[in-house]
Amino acid sequence: MTPAVILITAALLDYLIGDPWGWPHPVRVMGWVISRLTKLAQKFCLNSIAQRLAGILLGIILIIGSGFSGWLIIQSAMWLHPLFKIALESIILASCFAFRSLRTAAVTVLQPLTAGQLEEARQILSNYVGRDTQNLDQPEVLRAVLETVTENATDGVMAVLFYAIIGALMPMVGPAPLALAYKASSTLDSMVGYKEAPYTYLGWFSARLEDCLTWLPCRLTVMTLAFFSGKPLHIWRICLRDAVADPSPNSGWSECAYAAVLGVQMGGTNWYRGLAKQKPLLGDATYPITPASIDHALQLTRYCFLLWLGVAIAILSIVPNK
Repeated sequence: MTPAVILITAALLDYLIGDPWGWPHPVRVMGWVISRLTKLAQKFCLNSIAQRLAGILLGIILIIGSGFSGWLIIQSAMWLHPLFKIALESIILASCFAFRSLRTAAVTVLQPLTAGQLEEARQILSNYVGRDTQNLDQPEVLRAVLETVTENATDGVMAVLFYAIIGALMPMVGPAPLALAYKASSTLDSMVGYKEAPYTYLGWFSARLEDCLTWLPCRLTVMTLAFFSGKPLHIWRICLRDAVADPSPNSGWSECAYAAVLGVQMGGTNWYRGLAKQKPLLGDATYPITPASIDHALQLTRYCFLLWLGVAIAILSIVPNK
C-alpha cells in the first residue's frame, strides 16, 4: 500500500500547502535546463533540420532525465530509510500537482475584480495568461480566468495524477518519476512548443509529444466531467460539435467540457502582442461567466481528482505490490 500512501499524502500536501513561494521546485530546475539547452541549440543549429533534431534531443534528455533523476533521488532516500523515501516521494509528487496553485491564481485575480479594481485585476491576470490584458473589460477578464482554470485542469492536475497512478501500478517505478516525466513534457511545451520563431522547428517535437501524452487523460477527464454533470450524452455532443474546431487536440476538449457542464461559452477574440486571434466558440452561452462559474469549475476539478484518486487506491489495494 506504499504507493497509495504516497498518492494520498501528496494530494493532501498540495491541498494544504501547495507550492510555497521561494521553495525549491522541480519545474524551476526543468525551466533552467530547458533555457540553457535551448540557447545552445539556437547558437549551433542554424537550419531547420538541425533544429528539429535538436528539438528531439532536447525532449528526450529532459523527459527521460527528469523521470530518471526523480527515481534515483527516491531510491537513494530508500537506502537511508523507507519512511524517508515515502516522505520525499510524497513531497516531489505534491510539487507536480497544481490544483492549489490554480485556485490561488484565480483568487488573486477575482479579489480585485469583484472589488471593482479592474486595472489591478488586469495586471495580475497578465502574470498567468499569454494574451494582452490591458484593454479587457470585466466579462473578458472572467473568461480569461475560466479558460486558464479549465485548460490547466487537465495538463496541470488530472494528467499528472493519471501518470502518477500509472507509475504507482509499476512497483519498480513509483508515482513520482512518471509524474515528473510528464511535468517535464508539459514544461517543454509551455516554453518552446510554439509555431512562431524562434521555436518553429526546435519546439515541434515537444509540442507533438505533449499533445500525445495528454490525449488520453484529457478524454478521461471529459468523460468524468460528463459523469458528474448527470447528462453525459449532452456534454459529449457539445464537445463533438465545438471542441473539434479548436486547433489544440486537448485544451479545446477540456475547456469545452467545462463550458458544457457550466452552461457558459468560452472562446472568441483574444489579442496577442496587438494581433487579434480568433478562438472557436465552445459551449452555449446559457449563463454569463461569473466568479461563481470559476469556483464551480475548480470544484469540478477537485471532484474529478478525488474520484480518480479513490479508484486508484481501490485498485492498488487489490493489486499485489511486489
